[in-house]
Amino acid sequence: MDKLQALRAFMDVATSGGFSKAAQRRGVATSSVTRLIDGLEASLGVALLTRSTRQVALTDAGAAYLEQITRLLSDLDEADGSVSDAGAEAVGPLRVSVPVSFGRLCLGPHVAGFLRAHPRLTLDLLLSDTASDLAAERIDVAVRIGTPAHHPELIVRPLAAHHRHVVASPQYLACHGMPARPEDLALHECLRFAYQAGPQRWSFLRDGRVQGVDVNGRLAANNADILREAVLGHGGIALLAQWLVEDDVRAGRLQRLFAEYEINPQDQHVNVHAAYLPNRRHSRKVQAFLEFVQQCLAPA
Repeated sequence: MDKLQALRAFMDVATSGGFSKAAQRRGVATSSVTRLIDGLEASLGVALLTRSTRQVALTDAGAAYLEQITRLLSDLDEADGSVSDAGAEAVGPLRVSVPVSFGRLCLGPHVAGFLRAHPRLTLDLLLSDTASDLAAERIDVAVRIGTPAHHPELIVRPLAAHHRHVVASPQYLACHGMPARPEDLALHECLRFAYQAGPQRWSFLRDGRVQGVDVNGRLAANNADILREAVLGHGGIALLAQWLVEDDVRAGRLQRLFAEYEINPQDQHVNVHAAYLPNRRHSRKVQAFLEFVQQCLAPA
């Protein structure tokens, strides 16, 4: 039995929830994964997993063992990477988690160029709007948007401010009129994030004075892509991230409103940031990816 392969197979089964999913992740037959796990359990003299026809679950011993080997394999992967990184070239596999809309619209158009710039790097780009467990899912770095949360086991690095713009299509404005003041938004169809039911308050800061406006509309969604498509379809006025709409504004598909105001100043601590484990601090692969993200976020 190859002990290292058995450990990786066990981690894949534990994190994916099944032998067949682990086999798909590893690109091998399910029987190969089963043999590795059986051999590992035999060598340890303890059951790591309980199996049924419907699910696979960790035993208490398996849960404790998984915690230990996750750190071990993470350190081993980083040690391998540090040797490759000695030549200042990003080499080997890189596993990254990013928010769905951010990955699709901000990074997606430029990923091919990033890979061309780093021909010895392979990228697993995972799009998810939920916070990932970096160690358990073997993620090298996660990009997150929001107020950075304190986590003693993670390094958090700010990448860019998270500016938001009020936008509408020229066709919508031609049909419904241009709001001259923030309070005019109360008379318009405003497209909102589905944080809460009913009206939401957008805040506008100018000359030291903050003005709050309760906005409402018939569409609320928990996905930025949907709101962007709706505003491009002339469905109303939206408050969206700069990185999400700046190309549309530049191309004339959308028009920015109230550019003289700072929007939602209470959210000044919200930013785009990276989170990674301490053993990824000096990884050339991680640094190359974060430089790429900052380039994507840089003003055109």
